[in-house]
Amino acid sequence: SHANFEGANLSSADLEGANLSGANLYNANLEGAILDDAILNNAYLENAYLGNAKFRSAKLVGACLDGAVLIQANLDHA
Repeated sequence: SHANFEGANLSSADLEGANLSGANLYNANLEGAILDDAILNNAYLENAYLGNAKFRSAKLVGACLDGAVLIQANLDHA
């Protein structure tokens, strides 16, 4: 089974290098979170708030970002 973080408040969380493949992050708050080098393949990030989050070199293959807020998010090399 995949991790379920639906609606979770993960603002400013340090998830660097975390394997969140297939995770449900629907409507989650990830403002300012650090997800550098994280694996988010096939993750469900619909309507998630990702403002100021860092996804440098993160893997996002097949991730659903429909409706996600990416204001000031850093996706360098993602």
